[in-house]
Amino acid sequence: MRSTTLLALLALVLLYLVSGALVFQALEQPHEQQAQWELGEVREKFLRAHPCVSDQELGLFIKEVADALGGGANPETNSTSNSSHSTWDLGSAFFFSGTIITTIGYGNVALRTDAGRLFCIFYALVGIPLFGILLAGVGDRLGSSLRRGIGHIEAIFLKWHVPPELVRVLSAMLFLLIGCLLFVLTPTFVFCYMEDWSKLEAIYFVIVTLTTVGFGDYVAGADPKQEYPAYQPLVWFWILLGLAYFASVLTTIGNWLRVVSRRTQAQMGGLTAQAASWTGTVTARVTQRAGPPAPPPQKERPLLPPPPCPAQPVGRPQSPAPPEKVQPPSPPTASALDYPSENLAFIDESSDTQSERSCALPRAPPGRRRPNPARKPARPRGPGRPREKGVPV
Repeated sequence: MRSTTLLALLALVLLYLVSGALVFQALEQPHEQQAQWELGEVREKFLRAHPCVSDQELGLFIKEVADALGGGANPETNSTSNSSHSTWDLGSAFFFSGTIITTIGYGNVALRTDAGRLFCIFYALVGIPLFGILLAGVGDRLGSSLRRGIGHIEAIFLKWHVPPELVRVLSAMLFLLIGCLLFVLTPTFVFCYMEDWSKLEAIYFVIVTLTTVGFGDYVAGADPKQEYPAYQPLVWFWILLGLAYFASVLTTIGNWLRVVSRRTQAQMGGLTAQAASWTGTVTARVTQRAGPPAPPPQKERPLLPPPPCPAQPVGRPQSPAPPEKVQPPSPPTASALDYPSENLAFIDESSDTQSERSCALPRAPPGRRRPNPARKPARPRGPGRPREKGVPV
């Protein structure tokens, strides 16, 4: 990625963060101030109703209650009740371990012992890569199964002579629709029934969980009244399948963007080639209409004496060819040619080429045939072959 593109992307992300901060501040800060004012009113009311309790003692009591709630204590349970609910039973501990390796981390339950925190460090370092490998495999298998089912639907559409482009769009929409129906809408209604949440609260929990944000304000199975021990483990398996589906969707989007980028580059290359061809054609037509360019002036070069001609091989005496007159090259004509710069072929050659031509046979004028040069005597190929007549020994 180029530096300019990276800086532009960073600026876009920062702008997105600032805009989100402003929106959340405008929406949530008045509610926070209202809750703080109501807490102050309740505190003043309690102190007026119980004058024997001081303000400092009430503050220490509230702090201890807040710490106990953060440690997983249930305010509705006291020491005299026979409630068997525990935040660290087997089902809840399994769900907590699952939130570690999935990097969700709701935060409603936290570790309070040093031994537990030390174990959590090594547990997360090993479990997160292991879960990533499992997530990739499940996402690949799940995506293949969904694409295979959608492929049968595409075959039906193609039999109905639906255009292939429309079939691709319909298959992508079906892929998203089936995934949302299985992993978003169905769990929403299940949580509405099991947790007694509203539809907004349920879908809020689903999206926050599958995006691994995990605020912790809504957690499935955290209610002490929940009587199903296998409920939270089943929720974790739903999280596994939902994350795998979202991973396959992101992979599909990435592949689609890569294909679109390649096609765009190919189209831009074709347009560049067409523009270059069009420019060359226009230039050639303009050159033909304006006429060929004037030839450059010829420089006078001193004539060098011709080199001695190579000796003729010893053999049968040959009759010398009659000398012919060498015609000078015709001057260039002013008529336009099919291709530019073709009329520059009349430029004289160098003096070395002229000297070589003086030793060779003269060039025949146009319309006449050059006489064939004398053949060299054939050499005997072997000792047993008779000599040809006329060849000297």
